[in-house]
Amino acid sequence: MSDDDHSPISVSQAKAIFADWKAAPALLLAVSGGPDSVALMWLAARWRRAMTRGPRLIAVTVDHGLRSEAAREAREVKRLAKELDLPHRTLRWTGIKPKTGLPAAARAARYRLLAKAARAGGATHILTAHTRDDQAETLLMRMLRGSGIAGLAAMARESEREGVLLARPLLDVPKSQLVATLNKARIAFADDPTNRDAAYTRPRLRALMPALAEEGGDSRNLARLAARLARANTALDVLADGAERYLALRDHDDASRFGFDAAAFAGLAEEIRLRLLKRAIDRVGHEGPAELGKLEALLGALDRAIAEGQPRLKQTLAGAVIALAQGRIHVDPAPPRRGRTG
Repeated sequence: MSDDDHSPISVSQAKAIFADWKAAPALLLAVSGGPDSVALMWLAARWRRAMTRGPRLIAVTVDHGLRSEAAREAREVKRLAKELDLPHRTLRWTGIKPKTGLPAAARAARYRLLAKAARAGGATHILTAHTRDDQAETLLMRMLRGSGIAGLAAMARESEREGVLLARPLLDVPKSQLVATLNKARIAFADDPTNRDAAYTRPRLRALMPALAEEGGDSRNLARLAARLARANTALDVLADGAERYLALRDHDDASRFGFDAAAFAGLAEEIRLRLLKRAIDRVGHEGPAELGKLEALLGALDRAIAEGQPRLKQTLAGAVIALAQGRIHVDPAPPRRGRTG
């Protein structure tokens, strides 16, 4: 880790960090009370004060109701937001919490609440405090799960979620630099013990990071790998766009249905065929998104059927019916599953 990784973020650096969103009417800041999100709020407020005109900033804290300390931490965020002259709201995740898959459920609930608050406040973007360290951990988690290139591209700097844009301005910034920034400004932050709870995957991987760094697998190199994979993923999507147009030009069947000429489809590269299948299934299916492993199995069955001259094949995946018949591959919505009775 370089010395710069431990240096506070300067005013000019903060200006560059937030430059992409200076024209937005309003930005919602997701602030949990931990060092990353508190630094996000403090840096954004300082950046906004230096501008003659700029977006309104709205700070929001989500209390998941999972830790007794969360309410106090939300109050501390509210106090700091007031000092920074920012409006603040605390939103609560209510209802029964699942016994399994709790982190994923909490994350989904958090984004749902944040998106609702963003729309109510006229904010076009939700800014989260994901750092370079988070990006490295995300890449490792997806590598261990055997993700494809799209998954290994990890988190994008900007993406769509729940009908609003999700922005991660700190994605190239190490956590150590955010802590240094807060220490210099003498701003306190909360310590969430679940970030070290070995019952969850991410903290276990976080504990391995020092050993990986000794072998060159530090957050800088892992985040660089994710960026390169994102670049490759974008290029493959462009190729898939071209292939989709190519197949459409050859397709004079029923324009209201998603489908491909089987022979033309079979002549494309495997990765492109996978992407085209996924696009078609995700468009018409009602149980998506389609999982990569199941897509690969489906593509294998289609390839064998086409190569062997098998006249018909029919499978269901992610709420879509994929059928090979008369030299064409059709992708249509599957009928709803019947509920169990008795």
